[in-house]
Amino acid sequence: MSGAPEFAVEIYQNEYLSVGATEVNSIITVTATGGAAQAGTAAPAGSTAEVIIVDCSGSMHVPSTKLSSAKQATAAAIDTLRDGVLFAVIAGTDEARLVYPYRHDLEVANAQTRAEAKQAVTKLQANGGTAIGKWLRLADSVFATRTSSMRHAILLTDGQNMHETPRQLTRTIEAVTGHFVCDCRGVGTDWEVKELRTIADTLLGTVDIVAEPEGLEADFRAMAAQAMDKAVADVSLRLWTPQGATIKFVKQVEPTLSDLTSRRTEVPPRSGDYPTGSWGSETRDYHVCVQVPAAATGEKMLAGRVSLVLPGADGSETVVGKGNILAVWTDDTALSTRINREVAHYTGQAELADAIQEGLEARKAGDVETATAKLGRAVKLATETGHSDTAKLLAKVVDVEDAKTGTVRLKRKVAAVDEMTLDTRSSKTMRVRKKSADSADGTADAAGSADES
Repeated sequence: MSGAPEFAVEIYQNEYLSVGATEVNSIITVTATGGAAQAGTAAPAGSTAEVIIVDCSGSMHVPSTKLSSAKQATAAAIDTLRDGVLFAVIAGTDEARLVYPYRHDLEVANAQTRAEAKQAVTKLQANGGTAIGKWLRLADSVFATRTSSMRHAILLTDGQNMHETPRQLTRTIEAVTGHFVCDCRGVGTDWEVKELRTIADTLLGTVDIVAEPEGLEADFRAMAAQAMDKAVADVSLRLWTPQGATIKFVKQVEPTLSDLTSRRTEVPPRSGDYPTGSWGSETRDYHVCVQVPAAATGEKMLAGRVSLVLPGADGSETVVGKGNILAVWTDDTALSTRINREVAHYTGQAELADAIQEGLEARKAGDVETATAKLGRAVKLATETGHSDTAKLLAKVVDVEDAKTGTVRLKRKVAAVDEMTLDTRSSKTMRVRKKSADSADGTADAAGSADES
């Protein structure tokens, strides 16, 4: 494994504000390079821990391929673990049980322990109910047996959290927040998207649907491999604002949408840290909105200072990237009305996700008018931004009469898998293409084109 990656911070914005304006928007692009682990190399002792949580409730018997595919997927994930990684497997029903190791601990991955774990997984049986909070609490307590800095969990379920109250699950999520990253997967169509999205967003992971059990193995292998590539954990985005200014919101906007605003940890004076989780070699984008006091024409202001902070094992910290958010008030409307292409693009992406999720909620509630309006808006936005994958998913839920205007009709019958796939993947975004040489200031009259993530 190589050392910590090198980080670069870039800020995209139009710093010019009209007189009286108080809102400063910017896109923070963070790029990490050179930190991914080398294939086939062992992990530094105790640095990385992986827990795989497999739903073993009674519904995993229907169809019979569901549990067998989950077993194969878990074995594939175990095989992907590098030597030296600490790991465990948990079976989840209305209780939570440690399948491997055979004591309340994490085991060190090597040829022997991987074989033992896979053998233990073959004995899994489906029975009982679903209490996801108990699964998360057991995972948390198992992670706590060691001091690993990078802690990642894979959670698979096929059903809703029927054996706990929503309040119990919420309390558990709050209790384990910040302790580990969790990627969630739902197999089939009997689980609740909003439930898993809440867990994944709060625990800085991803959520997705695996429509057919046969797709689990490749997905589990990919999640485990990505976790193995992480080289540094608990990275924070630190934002300083001057007297009188406040942070309106901080959102991750690429590769997925995730609101980090409520996750702020105060760092006096006038700074706050927002968690970004673990990093390998990758790029992510964040949308920061700062509320500032209005100023007169010609006045300039440092509206915010961005720092990327890595924690040290001894409690120290290292700043590995910096950037400034600026504000300049002008009466030149040609300057103040220019739209920064990155800001415009991701604002549109967020609106697209909201339109889809609100439209699907309205459809479930029988509100045809709202559902049609929201999903029509989503079709229009997907068309304008070139989000072809989302447009294809929308076309399975609505009949599109005119994509450019967003004129649609709700389909009378929609397969549950199509609706859930659209809902689950609505939070996935597309990256803005790199600016051409004649657009180096990052401004444009529209959101511009984008790449599929």
